[in-house]
Amino acid sequence: MGWNLPHIKAALPADALTRVEGLPFPKIGSGKVRELFDCGDALLIIATDRLSAFDVILPDGIPGKGILLTQLSLWWFERTAALTPNHLFPNHDAEVARRLRDWPQLQGRAMLARKLRPLPVEAVVRGYLAGSGWKEYRQYGRVIDHVLAPGLRESEKLPAPLFTPTSKAKAGHDEPLTAAQTTSLLGAQRYVEVRDLSLCLYELGAKEAARAGLLLADTKFEFGTDEAGKLFLIDEALTPDSSRYWPAADYAPGRAQHAFDKQYVRDYLETLDWNKTAPGPRLPPELIKQTQARYWEALERLMG
Repeated sequence: MGWNLPHIKAALPADALTRVEGLPFPKIGSGKVRELFDCGDALLIIATDRLSAFDVILPDGIPGKGILLTQLSLWWFERTAALTPNHLFPNHDAEVARRLRDWPQLQGRAMLARKLRPLPVEAVVRGYLAGSGWKEYRQYGRVIDHVLAPGLRESEKLPAPLFTPTSKAKAGHDEPLTAAQTTSLLGAQRYVEVRDLSLCLYELGAKEAARAGLLLADTKFEFGTDEAGKLFLIDEALTPDSSRYWPAADYAPGRAQHAFDKQYVRDYLETLDWNKTAPGPRLPPELIKQTQARYWEALERLMG
């Protein structure tokens, strides 16, 4: 399923694609990165090269980012299929090629998906103490409702992965949810199903990452259901946009780690006199090039 590494590399454009125009399908949604179109019997999801930071879409995209994210998601969907069905439409690659035959430049960044009902939570799993989890632990000694032992260091591996779901905010930041809050949203049986599946998916992802010399610090999954209530993995899976990957050879607890994502961009933006509201600042060409290289390296390590 999806393309091989040479095919992906050959398809990377020189310029970022930040808007999708000219398709005959009605557009029904537009996110920070993806455009959503209604194909009647399926949803067409096109990943652009847009880049967001601090919930602001920046003026400059990362050329080929949408292709990298899509192809890595397809790779992961194939590897997680034994654990859970996913949202991909039957005969996926052939259907994408058929429906986008007049738009070959979009085929590598497209997913054709079943029409499902998304759950109202994001399923976050943390294997290491980083990001907002580290900040909360340092202040309260816990991560949401998971009380942890004292004395843990930044980026330290947790005794066991934690399921720390969040809300899905239509605007602004997602908010962390306790087990009780998530159960209230999903129901007790669905909560347990989503929690246990998310932890299993994380463990599979962590093992594949280790094979590639990477640590999967944390990740988030999204799920949807069909009319019969069957659960499906949807959206993207284990990409550098939805996950925090660290190079294992450079790992040292007690400090922040180098990540295979847009951390370069966040670090640069923190040095500017910018209030983190739209419009965002332009990015230097070298920074764009470095960020693209990090996305490519993550994909190459995993798929290679």
